Amino acid sequence: MKRDIILAGVGGQGILSIAATIGTAALSAGLYIKQAEVHGMSQRGGDVSSNLRIADHEIASDLIPYGQADLIISVEPMESLRYLPLLSPNGWLITNTKPFINITNYPEMDKLMIEIEKIDNHIALDADEMAKKLGSGKSANMVILGAASPFLEIDYSELKEAIRNIFERKGVEIVKLNLDALQAGRDFAEAHMN
Repeated sequence: MKRDIILAGVGGQGILSIAATIGTAALSAGLYIKQAEVHGMSQRGGDVSSNLRIADHEIASDLIPYGQADLIISVEPMESLRYLPLLSPNGWLITNTKPFINITNYPEMDKLMIEIEKIDNHIALDADEMAKKLGSGKSANMVILGAASPFLEIDYSELKEAIRNIFERKGVEIVKLNLDALQAGRDFAEAHMN
């Protein structure tokens, strides 16, 4: 088992929480993990990315070669396109469709979606809207993680337990909101897989 994952988004969108959840679940499952440090401006509004590698054997490098990523998990649509050269031909793109417009020349959403839809294996969803309907706009990152969960090759129960462990200090309600968001994303992905 091996999964090479690119995490992408904008500072403040919860990329670190996605990485922590996947990493915690992978370690609990007895897997090896390497993560390149988060690149970009982690301040709110700056682009952020990270390489996350998971395997059932030792991993030599924390960087993913071009054309070898199994997954791009992105909380922002334009950022998802930035990393397409890293995606393997059979890889999956999981992306939010809600833009974080922080530049004056942000591309038109129609043009972004045309590029996203060119990828055979993609799941595109408005995670922000789904999270708001669940009662927490801040859990859009967990909706995206839920949509990526069928492709991680980590038992879903491990991901749920990781969320419980990571968010328990914030209270039972926050744990529940994040678990609900994870499930909503997973349900969406399972209904929209090609």
